[in-house]
Amino acid sequence: MSDQHSHQSFETRAIHAGNTADPLTGAVVPPIYQVSTYKQDGVGGLRGGYEYSRSANPTRTALEENLAALEGGRRGLAFASGLAAEDCLLRTLLVPGDHVVIPNDAYGGTFRLFAKVVQRWGVDFSVANTSDVESVRGAINDRTKLIWVETPSNPLLGITDIEAVAGVARQAGVKLVVDNTFASPYLQQPLPLGADVVVHSLTKYMGGHSDVVGGALVTADAELGEELAYHQNAMGAVAGPFDSWIVLRGIKTLAVRMDRHSENAGKVVEMLTQHPKVTQVLYPGLPEHPGHEVAAKQMRAFGGMVSFRVEGGEQAAVEVCNRAKLFTLGESLGGVESLIEHPGRMTHASVAGSALEVPADLVRLSVGIENVDDLLADLREALG
Repeated sequence: MSDQHSHQSFETRAIHAGNTADPLTGAVVPPIYQVSTYKQDGVGGLRGGYEYSRSANPTRTALEENLAALEGGRRGLAFASGLAAEDCLLRTLLVPGDHVVIPNDAYGGTFRLFAKVVQRWGVDFSVANTSDVESVRGAINDRTKLIWVETPSNPLLGITDIEAVAGVARQAGVKLVVDNTFASPYLQQPLPLGADVVVHSLTKYMGGHSDVVGGALVTADAELGEELAYHQNAMGAVAGPFDSWIVLRGIKTLAVRMDRHSENAGKVVEMLTQHPKVTQVLYPGLPEHPGHEVAAKQMRAFGGMVSFRVEGGEQAAVEVCNRAKLFTLGESLGGVESLIEHPGRMTHASVAGSALEVPADLVRLSVGIENVDDLLADLREALG
């Protein structure tokens, strides 16, 4: 993060970091540099260091500077998707024979990447309950290079004490990676708590409007940032200029959106906890949630993601999803519109039969920023 923005509040950084006025016209929004190559002033005479847009693009640079500022990091990197960011990170830090500790509750695509892709070139993994520090410690062996954490987790909304697990990672001499997608940097900043790398699916809250796919890595270590940037260029799954511009635009309203997501989710949770057909509500804002105290310590608010279990098992959960009207049945999350899904058959189908398998009666909500009374009415009707 540059000194220019280090003293500013989050809301100000979200709007201004990386968003310098165009020097040619004074345009207050960075242009979309929809270009593949750049004129050189003589061989090797690069203007601003730009030669080819896989290596660097001014619109992507603006986004990457913004991401670093929001997470309190030294280097931000933007990718074509969240999984592209994860793939770059793993191939930068790991070699065949290495070992990773992953959570027992994680995004299905992350598990698929480890189980079906990374493991094929000789990297092994163990599953741990990352909400339990001793479980994490016990999963580490002499080949472990990374501890991977999602908090809040997807889809069971588990909470990991980032600072405590960072201490375990330091003692073991391994790096801690935190997927911060569910919280966003507005609600939680893992790097100051001791994480080495933060991962984002920019598709979700950062973009915020269900109109872009992207991913990001942010690190506080400048040397590690250079290593990641080398592999980003060598592997090539970079964010395009238009996608970068769309995410930059979304980030400007991140703070006000997250406030509304969290406020609406709290009211949805209040209704669900009182509904006779709901057997359990999973939300870190609930005092009875096992991670509530940790979440209250490391998060600004509890976010817009809510999961709940229903009477009647899997078929009842599927029917709730099908009956919802204002809550759109669809994968993904973090947009201004509310979404509903059945994780077992949708986003987490890839973990069926594994240690990460999710309950069949589980429904996941991404609570949007609509009028909350309309959302409550829709859920009551869907529950029947």
